[in-house]
Amino acid sequence: MKDLLKQIKSLRILVIGDVMLDRYVTGDVTRISPEAPVPVLAVREERSVAGGAANVALNLKSLGAQVESVGWYGEDSRGDELIQILQSQDILVDSKFRFVNAPTISKSRITASNQQICRVDREAVSDEYKPDLSHLGEIIAEKVERADAVIISDYGKGFVTNELLALVRESARFLAVDPKPSRLLDYSQPDLLTPNRLEALELAGLSREMRDRFPSDQVVKSIFEEHAPKMLAVTLGAEGMLLSRSGKVERIIPTAAREVFDVSGAGDTVIASLTLALAAGQSFEQAAEFANLAAGVVVGKVGTATVSPAEILNL
Repeated sequence: MKDLLKQIKSLRILVIGDVMLDRYVTGDVTRISPEAPVPVLAVREERSVAGGAANVALNLKSLGAQVESVGWYGEDSRGDELIQILQSQDILVDSKFRFVNAPTISKSRITASNQQICRVDREAVSDEYKPDLSHLGEIIAEKVERADAVIISDYGKGFVTNELLALVRESARFLAVDPKPSRLLDYSQPDLLTPNRLEALELAGLSREMRDRFPSDQVVKSIFEEHAPKMLAVTLGAEGMLLSRSGKVERIIPTAAREVFDVSGAGDTVIASLTLALAAGQSFEQAAEFANLAAGVVVGKVGTATVSPAEILNL
């Protein structure tokens, strides 16, 4: 493990996708508003963290890699705040990816006693976040060529397009994709594909509402026929992580989580740690074991979070 963490420090990873600013407003509710039948929150704390593809970047950096983030950073105060969070961790953000025609995507979660009361989202329609590759394509291609691995983190907000996927696929040394199947994009032929349970069902053409036992063989066969990843890792929550190559289930690794407080951002940790371990030369199974440990730490924290080498070594 120590050797792997040492190797990770030499890796250059490019993260492309839907960056977001996650805000958490926490407090106590002791009364109902006289103006409407809604709770009144007495705020104790407000904090902002990087979310979406930006959280993938933070997870990579927390584990020691050299990281650059490409996404839609609005020319607004939330964009300033998000960039400041990333740059404070020495994550590169190119000023060419600041835009005026759509706001920085943000999600504000309002919680009391660890229970979310509501969420306030600020974002434009997905078409507004489509990157102009006639202007940015060459810039992105140069960044892809310099990276040891590229992660596409699609949160369905519009920055990831078929044209962008094709551009990255053409020259990436190693390509990992966290898909959003509802967007019907061409995620074909990545080195690594990391859907969660519901996304895997969608990728396989099955209903997300399926309540029966997860049909592993059927899902894996359909995903490989349609998208042909070299490696497939499906995160199954409490059931662990399914590993597959060549259209066959190889293994299901039990979850390493001791306690689960919040699963938000766990997928970001999985794709970050899997990619790092594979780019460092680990086998698929070794990389999955490493990712499983990392995710087990993150789900034991409240809110969007990252994992450090020290936390993994202390397990």
